[in-house]
Amino acid sequence: MALKIYNTLTRAKEAFEPLEPGKVKMYVCGPTVYDYIHIGNARPMIFFDVVRRYLESVGYEVDYVVNFTDVDDKLIKKAAQMGVTVPEVANLFIEKYYEDAEGLGVEKATLNPRVTENMAEIIAFIDSLVEKGFAYENGGDVYFRTAKFPEYGKLSHQNLDELQFGIRVEVDERKENPQDFVLWKAAKPGEIFWSSPWGNGRPGWHIECSAMVRKYLGDTIDIHGGGQDLQFPHHECEIAQSESLTGRPMAKYWMHNGYININNEKMSKSLGNGVNVNQMLESLSPQLIRYFMLSAHYRNPLNFSAETIEQAKNGLARIDNCVSNIKHRLSTAGDGDVDPAVERAVRDVQTQFEQKMNDDFNTPDAVTAFFELVNAANLHMQQKEVSRSSLERLLQQFEAMDKILGILTKAEELLDDEIEQLIIERTEARKAKNWARADEIRDLLTERGIILEDTPQGIRWRRK
Repeated sequence: MALKIYNTLTRAKEAFEPLEPGKVKMYVCGPTVYDYIHIGNARPMIFFDVVRRYLESVGYEVDYVVNFTDVDDKLIKKAAQMGVTVPEVANLFIEKYYEDAEGLGVEKATLNPRVTENMAEIIAFIDSLVEKGFAYENGGDVYFRTAKFPEYGKLSHQNLDELQFGIRVEVDERKENPQDFVLWKAAKPGEIFWSSPWGNGRPGWHIECSAMVRKYLGDTIDIHGGGQDLQFPHHECEIAQSESLTGRPMAKYWMHNGYININNEKMSKSLGNGVNVNQMLESLSPQLIRYFMLSAHYRNPLNFSAETIEQAKNGLARIDNCVSNIKHRLSTAGDGDVDPAVERAVRDVQTQFEQKMNDDFNTPDAVTAFFELVNAANLHMQQKEVSRSSLERLLQQFEAMDKILGILTKAEELLDDEIEQLIIERTEARKAKNWARADEIRDLLTERGIILEDTPQGIRWRRK
């Protein structure tokens, strides 16, 4: 089954055919770096990380760009609050972004361009739109004429006369038309600014990505992604700007992930229910967060609550425990070829995994393939004698799928040197029939979330 992607632009699943054979150009809108990233930012970070990993796993060379908006009203306000400059705010939270991204197991993008590093290209882009009659200046501000782009609204499927304007779309009397949007903002006294043909100022939000997509990936790219909230106005405006300038489609496929709710309520600053990634990582493992994020289809809403996290924890523990059991059983496994039943099971799981990922990156069903492999592995390990080859074949399949989803808990994260020493000490205590010390160590490990199990093959452990 060939890869199919749901294209927001056409509202249909389409066979994926990159513009250039063997290569994929993908751009995903990154954060405005005025604060720590939150759980809403984490969903596209993790999902598009999986998209990139999967495309690479099937042989594509992926050029993956995620931008940083490092100047806008929020950064200016934050800089004033902190008593520092806008670049200092941006540098601080870009550093924190990288820390949190690494904490989530998100691989670095090919490039993370900043708005402030591309001001010349942004100004030139706007200037060209003015020359072509798609934009106009008024009082130092520059606006895009939406009426000059007849297809405005084609991504969000809204009629120009009925559009509901979202955040950052300003309506003022300087516009020729209420639907026009700002490309360049005249600087207010004391604000950071850049010189331009229209006076000192800074870019509007939407023009940033149009300029950076064109500079780093070209006039038309394969995949443009982001959160559902970016469909309108941000991506709609990007399309209008870019396609008016180039006369070519901006992107072949548009992908948008769904919202995250907190305890069945929309996440918003007004409700004060936001959750920052750095806070999540204090109590939840990266693999658990990824498992939770991938347990729902990316286009569907996702609810973050104690209950849904507990469900994710139980599901992930089942997979982790199986992998741990396989590794433990390897120490006593015998020689021999791969069991034919194991080989069949592994091939069936691999086929299932690929089919689900090819169906618009259906990660919840791809996760189900892990459980199919768990069932096969557990059934195989009920046998008294198993071969090392069979166990290694099972592990290889777990690892192949995990290379894409990144949900398996790593052994080194379960045990540190101190805990390993305690397990050794408990073993020695049991040999010496020092039952009191053995029980004391078991209780101590239990407090640290490590459960020991005595099996015929020796002691094994698992996360509580």
